[in-house]
Amino acid sequence: MAKKIIYQALPRLWGSRKMADWDGPEFAYLQSLGVDYIWYTGIPRHATGKPFVKGNPGSPYAITDWYDVNPYLATDPARRMEEFDALVQRTHIAGLRLLIDYIPNHVAPDYEGPIRRFDWCDGDWTDTRKNDWSAPETRAEMLRILRFWASRGVDGFRCDMVELVPPEALKALISAVKAEYPDLIFVAEVYKKENYRPYLEDVGFDLLYDKSGLYDTLRAICCDHASARGITWNWQWLGSLQPRVLNFLENHDEQRLASPEFLGSARRGLAPLACSLLLNTAPFMLYFGQEVGENGIEGACGRTSIFNWSDPPELRDLWREIRENRPLKRPEATLLARYRQLFAYAKRPAFAEGGTWDLTYCNESAPGYDPERHFAFVRYDAQEAWLVVCNFSDAPARMRLTLPEELRAARPGIPAAKSATVPPFDATILSLPIKKK
Repeated sequence: MAKKIIYQALPRLWGSRKMADWDGPEFAYLQSLGVDYIWYTGIPRHATGKPFVKGNPGSPYAITDWYDVNPYLATDPARRMEEFDALVQRTHIAGLRLLIDYIPNHVAPDYEGPIRRFDWCDGDWTDTRKNDWSAPETRAEMLRILRFWASRGVDGFRCDMVELVPPEALKALISAVKAEYPDLIFVAEVYKKENYRPYLEDVGFDLLYDKSGLYDTLRAICCDHASARGITWNWQWLGSLQPRVLNFLENHDEQRLASPEFLGSARRGLAPLACSLLLNTAPFMLYFGQEVGENGIEGACGRTSIFNWSDPPELRDLWREIRENRPLKRPEATLLARYRQLFAYAKRPAFAEGGTWDLTYCNESAPGYDPERHFAFVRYDAQEAWLVVCNFSDAPARMRLTLPEELRAARPGIPAAKSATVPPFDATILSLPIKKK
């Protein structure tokens, strides 16, 4: 099965901020990146214009009506559900699938419906109230909600903060909905690594954020000078779970790579991108604007705001390039070209479905290779093999890597050694000869 690419976007920050903005030019652009799913963030109607609301128009995660879409996303608010149905149809005609948010843990204080809730919230989510999952009416209503959106053509759900909800309740929901809509996918936001396997194998989620694994590992390497050996440790720990974790470097909760609070430069994000995208067969999620270096300056703490109307400049430039054929600025265009190149590799069968061979263990003393700041691996199948070397240092790297006998026995034709040169905070990808079966 080909590697799946998910593209997360907030329609309210794109173009004229309407669902109608997502049509032919956008879909053609996403197809050029190899995107399979669009996660339209902020579709179900949330609280806005009330004293408790954070920002203006407010958080997409404070739902006030689960059977409605946000009026501000519609060209004609009175026909907003029709416009949503048209969005679903356009997305499908383009050969893409769509996800929306499913938020089982809480609703807005002004929610009116059968979900039972407590008069308190988790943490500082003061614009929400905690759902009471001990109530039968809550469980019944949650099932109706999922059936409602599935019946309108939604292909899956990104499920918010599922660790705060009884897992047996989620298992029953997923099982019941998939009995009617077997092709739906459920993506879990899970943070505790000890919960990875239970939520995938027992609860029944299809995919699960590898936030506490690869994301945190790469961030520590880039920002805290942690050892690149951590990539090997996480890869080994995941084992058979790797095809079912979702790799990413940005989303609406995390700081932008180019933000001063993270890397301070989108260019420095290429090494972690190559690793996260190409290391294994796991799907990958791209956050809109990441590919042109959006830096989150207009938001707070390096994040694009999910609470306010904002106009991120790199997103605006990307929209103009897609819609009006206005050329991107040179740094944006150069970064996008590099993203296209890496995503094209990700779609090749050797990367999408093939095996992974970590090379660190046999290159501890290789000339020019620093296992603290470099990470090298081979991706291969019966037809081709590729060497990927990631450089997490500020200095260019020149190395000669050993390709072990076990790998060469498994894939005859691969040489015993290969030289590579890697720019600072970047990656080099080299084709290796292989005797095709």
